[in-house]
This record gives sequence, structure tokens and C-alpha cells, in this order.
Amino acid sequence: MQFELRQEGLSEACKPNCRTWVSATGAITSDTPHDFEAFAKTRNVRGSTLVLDSDGGSVLGALALGRTVRKLGMMTAVGKTIELPLANGERRAQIAPNAYCESMCAFVLLAGIERHVPAEARVLVHQIWLGDRRDDPTAAHYSAEDLVLVQRDIGRLAQYTVEMGGAIDLLETALKIPPWEPMRLLSREELRGMKIITGSNTPEVNSGAAVAALPMSNGTRATIQERSWVTLENAGRMQITRKHPLTVEGEEIGSFDLTFSCGEAGKDLAVIYLEQRRGGRKADVLTEVDLSIAGTSVPLKVVSSQPGGGALEFDSVARGRVPVELFKTFAESRSRSLLIETSSQDRQTAIRIGNAGVARSFIQLAMNCSAQPPIRSTQRSELRRDAEAQPR
Repeated sequence: MQFELRQEGLSEACKPNCRTWVSATGAITSDTPHDFEAFAKTRNVRGSTLVLDSDGGSVLGALALGRTVRKLGMMTAVGKTIELPLANGERRAQIAPNAYCESMCAFVLLAGIERHVPAEARVLVHQIWLGDRRDDPTAAHYSAEDLVLVQRDIGRLAQYTVEMGGAIDLLETALKIPPWEPMRLLSREELRGMKIITGSNTPEVNSGAAVAALPMSNGTRATIQERSWVTLENAGRMQITRKHPLTVEGEEIGSFDLTFSCGEAGKDLAVIYLEQRRGGRKADVLTEVDLSIAGTSVPLKVVSSQPGGGALEFDSVARGRVPVELFKTFAESRSRSLLIETSSQDRQTAIRIGNAGVARSFIQLAMNCSAQPPIRSTQRSELRRDAEAQPR
């Protein structure tokens, strides 16, 4: 996070009382509290406003920064500092309201003796998680020590929230959102109810990996002990597959399997989305399933969505094609994820899945696909008909 003391814009009308503020932009790290204290020692920031534009970061760093802000009697706000042209050789700026305060930034915002969030600004929250396992949390491994670490930090967050005069609803809401779901945008009513705004002015832990059952194209299922991407072989054809919990604000409502297999050689991969959702309601009929990689959306066709064989179960199947080059982007060693979004009559889901294990699997799949003879149009029709007829 970078700090700058800024002064209001070009208008002569504000002189000699032009507003000043401290611009705070970027990620919060363990060094941020020390950096801010060093910054504050050489500038008169007591009682001024800290204007935040941040995607969050370190839990302990944010709590220490927040306590320093409160100690200095500062106000807080969400905003983006915009540089203006020089006026008589002086640097000037203005505050734009369309800024973001994400994750631990919300707790720094809570530290102000007065707190302001413009209507155009966005405050978003989610669970704390072990930072080195956030990219693919369900594929990672966790120890008892990891659990103790996160529980300790949750306790510190609860104490801090009360200390700053916030409502415990803030922490409760944040802890509902696992790292594979999009961050939760807080409404104006929630910002007021959680005491994040005042007056009238408008990484960390998951349970151990569970036993997962993965689909085979002939309807059988293979049980594995992990949730990373794996390769399976069926009738001489290879598949890359992954099981993932289906959640809405952390509440598990079912699970889904995502499977990629050979499509047209060198061009695309076939993808199947199989979902089991608890509830068995008509409102759970899927109308849309979209897969996104690197900002590119690939709609999948919902071919079936109906009550399942078990009590209070609802099963859905969607299919599509993903360009090989797009999947290759996902398989790259750099931190990548794909997003699966579904829509039904009365709710939507959005799940982010990391790429743990997919690079090795993709190489195997590519080799297998190149070794397979091309599928004739009649064979393709037969395969599609067989797949749609398989038990679910």
C-alpha cells in the first residue's frame, strides 16, 4: 500500500482552506503498518481523512494499520485519488467516488472516527484464508496448525470489530463467503447496519479434502481422495475432471463435476458439467451455465435439468466446446482459474476453480487426443446420443 498526502484541486475558491487527505492505494502487507507510521511521523495527518482504494491483503497488517488510524483520530473514506494538471507549479488532485475497498480494506475503513462511502463506491468482503492456498483452496492440504492460525485470526478480527464500534454482522457476513465464490458486495443498508458508515452521509483455512467421486462417460464413477484436477481413461479416451462443492454464500447446496475430453483434434475440447443440487424444487431448473477463462465466456447448453433419483435431489447436465488454446491458457503454470456460473429461476451461483494439477493432465490429454483417429460425423452423433442416454 502506498501513502501520499494530497491537496484539493484547481479551484481558487477553497483557498486557504483547501481540503487535504491521505491517499492509501494498493494491497495491505505485513509491512504496511510500519510504512504508515513512518509516513505519519513526517506529516501532520492527525484528524485528516484516509481515502482508501485497496483490494485488501494481510489480516494482521490491516488490524495494526486500523489501530494506528484510530490512534491518530483520522476519518476514513473510499475513493480514488485522481491527479490533476499542475497549477502554478503545485500538484493538485481530486477524489473520484468510483473506487473499491475489498476484503481486509473494509476493516481498515472501520477504523475511522467518521466513515464515508460514496454511493458509487464498492465495499466487498469474503473469508480470510491462508494466502499461499487461496488460488485453488479445495485442492490444497491443511494441517491442525493451519486451523489454529485461522481461528486465532478470526478471534482477533472479532475483537477488533467490537473495539472499533462496528457490528459483528460484518465479520459474520464475511465468514460466509469462501474464496471460490465472488466477494460479497455490501448494500447501503448493510453498510449502515454494520456501522461501517457513520452519520447520514451517504491467507487462511479450509477443512481437509473430502472423498470425491468423479464421473466416467459410461456412467460409472471413480473415487479419489483429493479435489485437484485428475486424468481418467474410458474406452481408450482420456478425460480431465474435477469435483467441486456448489455453494451460495458459503452454504453448500450440492456439488458438481466438470470434465474435459477430446473434441475436434487441435481445435477444441468437449466439456461436460454435471450438477447434483439438494432441494428438488422446480425453481432449481438450470436455465444457463457459463464457463469463463481469462475473461472469455463460453456458454454451455443445458441438456437436462430435473429431479434426481435420491430424495430432495436435482440433477443437471450441460455441455459445450472450449477452444484448445483457451484451455491451454488455463493450464499455464502461472496462477489461473476458471469461473463456472449458473442461473435458475430464483438464484445464481458463481464458483472459481483453480488449476492445481491441470498442467500435467493437459499434456497427457493433448497427447491422447492427437493419437486418436478423427471422429466421423456419424460417430459423433452416436457418441452424443449415448452420452445423453447414460444414467445420471
